[in-house]
Amino acid sequence: MPIYALGDLVPTIHPEAYIHPDAVVIGNVTIGAESSVWPGAVLRGDEGFIRIGERTSIQDNCVLHTTREYGTTVGDDCVVGHMVHLEGCTIESGCLIGNASIVLHRVVVRSGAVVAANAVVLDDTEVPSGALAVGMPAVIKAGRARADMAVQGALVYVQRGRQYRENLRRIG
Repeated sequence: MPIYALGDLVPTIHPEAYIHPDAVVIGNVTIGAESSVWPGAVLRGDEGFIRIGERTSIQDNCVLHTTREYGTTVGDDCVVGHMVHLEGCTIESGCLIGNASIVLHRVVVRSGAVVAANAVVLDDTEVPSGALAVGMPAVIKAGRARADMAVQGALVYVQRGRQYRENLRRIG
């Protein structure tokens, strides 16, 4: 799998994490226990850091990047859906970031919040705990998140990561 150091910046990946062979991890990236990174995802910690907590899934074709000033942090028990772009933001634990959404600089998504599919969360936005961010640009809807979706999804991907770690094999 393509895991790269960039000068002195070397990824730290917990041995119980699952990184798909077609994912790319570069530089100052830390990935916690039982987390998973899926095909086509790119985690590029070249200017700043990327921190992924435990039991978090970074799904197919996601792009996680940083700025020199702002790292990208994703907490424990999160689901980051397919084709998500995270850059210079903080996603606290227990969040669901919906497919094809974009979360930009200095955004904080608080624990138990949900960013809906295709939402664009602009710079300096805070998504409060239990809130749903929906639309382009995102509008915050207090108390509308279904945080249980993140917890359930995180558990599914912990199991899926184990299955892939044990049984995936290339045949062609």
